[in-house]
Amino acid sequence: MTSPAGSDDRYDDPDELRDQVRLLLRYRATIVLGVVLGLLGGLLLALLSSGSYTSTGEVLVRARSDPFSTIGVGADSQVSMGTERQIALSATVAARAATELRYEPGADALLADLRVTNLPDTQVLRFEYTAGTAQRAARVTNAFARAYLADRQDRSEAMAARMAAGLERQIAELTKQLDTKKGAPPVAGAAGLREQVGILRKKVSDVRTYDPFAGDIVRRAEPAARPAGPGPGWLIGAGLLGGLILGVVLAWLRSALEPRARSVGEVQEALHAPVLSILPAPGTEGELLEVGRAEGGRAEAYRALALRLRGSDGRMSPGRLMIVAPRQQRGAEAVAVNLAAALAESGDDVRLVDATAHTPALWARLPLAAGAPEPDDVHEGAVIVDAGTAGRFTLCPPSRGTTGDDGPAVPAARAVPDADSGGSTLILSPPLLEHGDGLVLAPCVDGVLVVGALDDIRRDDLKRVHELVSCLGGHLVGAALHDGTRPGLLRRVTDSGPVRRLRGRNASTTPSVPADDAVAKPTAPVRDDTLTTSR
Repeated sequence: MTSPAGSDDRYDDPDELRDQVRLLLRYRATIVLGVVLGLLGGLLLALLSSGSYTSTGEVLVRARSDPFSTIGVGADSQVSMGTERQIALSATVAARAATELRYEPGADALLADLRVTNLPDTQVLRFEYTAGTAQRAARVTNAFARAYLADRQDRSEAMAARMAAGLERQIAELTKQLDTKKGAPPVAGAAGLREQVGILRKKVSDVRTYDPFAGDIVRRAEPAARPAGPGPGWLIGAGLLGGLILGVVLAWLRSALEPRARSVGEVQEALHAPVLSILPAPGTEGELLEVGRAEGGRAEAYRALALRLRGSDGRMSPGRLMIVAPRQQRGAEAVAVNLAAALAESGDDVRLVDATAHTPALWARLPLAAGAPEPDDVHEGAVIVDAGTAGRFTLCPPSRGTTGDDGPAVPAARAVPDADSGGSTLILSPPLLEHGDGLVLAPCVDGVLVVGALDDIRRDDLKRVHELVSCLGGHLVGAALHDGTRPGLLRRVTDSGPVRRLRGRNASTTPSVPADDAVAKPTAPVRDDTLTTSR
């Protein structure tokens, strides 16, 4: 019986391949860089090889026969082609060729571009020389072939002369012995000496008739019609292909070594929680609150996220939900504010607790309701936010105390209401890996929603968030990711920890605006001691 899951296995490989291709295409700049480097390399090779010409000549090496051997020996057994190749590359042959060519730099400069090979199973030496012009390459190749044959013939003649001289010395000694025995009675020894002298004279005759011919030039070098190596078209094409392969390899290495999470699967694997929504990147300009005050894709994405948090039937309240980013990320504020407006639009009593204590405060960037009725239960600093057609929700800081350089002055857990207080409470927490207040809040809420940018959040940060929240007994409900490009270099510098701490110190030296003065403004917030929401 076939397993039901077996029918889906055939679709795994295409999906994985598609994901790998998409992952590599995220590094298009790296692939383009590899193609450009390959193209430049092909052009460089084409330029370097365009002025190189190679000419080839071949020499048949004649075997030296032993004039005194009485045993027939094959000609190929009397020639060591490896030895002859080394002789052809020797400085003596190069000096002969340089003298013939009147080449002033000398023999060593000529040998640098010479190549001598032996064709397999033959007695043929192939001379190849590369030069800047075709005529020079052919001239030098022929000069080396002639110099090698001349050197080999000189060595053969010198060998024959040495052999003849040795035989003459032996004949002279034997003749001297015969002269001392003249006039003496004939003895057997004198006849033997005369026989030896005759044999030696026969050998001298054979040596003097020895042919020292070294070999023949079976192929003269001719000027090449085209430069050596492949043509420019082949080199450029090979460079493009090699550059494409290089770019793909570099892109794969970058994807393998990339610390950031580049896909939803990587986020879910590191966080051990589902990704609830992919949100459009928050705008760099305009209002922070969009749900109920502006229509567009971002507002609808926030409404969809609120629906998922409420449950499949849309009736359950998310309860006490902490919204946090692993590190400083401006998208967390947008998610908290718009999620509060989306829940208020569904009829929930929503309160948003700003535990980040940013300067300026979050309420300064939101449209505040004017002339709202003042509830009975009032907390210092609570304001009513007008979300337009979505309704209203309460924004409350955790404390009105003095803030420090790196976060709130009092424990943020005091701002978390009891579970039986009703409604929905959203707590905007400081970055979990940069401030300790988020760790205090995690076990006090019903769930933790992690916010980050898909191309900017790090896998190690997500793993640390999962470990910290799990160790504290908190519950990760999931992640909301912004699908946007990675911030530029200037944005990453301005959002870095040292720069933000420096801004906080500068802001702490300026006098803060009293709450009563803020109420006196035209868009003054309504002082509210309760965390309930008026629709």
